[in-house]
Amino acid sequence: MYSEDYDGANAQERSGEDVFSKPVRAGKRTYFFDVKATKGNDYYLTITESKRKVEKDGHFAYDKHKIFLYKEDFDKFSTGLQEVIDYIRTNCLKDEGKDAASEEKGFSDVNFEEL
Repeated sequence: MYSEDYDGANAQERSGEDVFSKPVRAGKRTYFFDVKATKGNDYYLTITESKRKVEKDGHFAYDKHKIFLYKEDFDKFSTGLQEVIDYIRTNCLKDEGKDAASEEKGFSDVNFEEL
């Protein structure tokens, strides 16, 4: 999880208490699945995509994109995501000469209820 020591610059992102964090490295990107709790013990999920890039001066910087997923949307989100993944496996990967559900494609079973 992230350190609680900060200078206030990320106060909006830190408005929720960190409960659990799972980073997933995928090539040039890292995805962070962070479970947070409000002061009233309401839980929500933030999903952050972080991609390293090289600046013109040669230094590294990170592009980050974040979405907030609230508990009332968990079921619809996971159902929609699973439908899209199933569609891609069935209709878009079959022409590539490998089993569409193959681990070689980088897909794995995701169980969002464990998040």
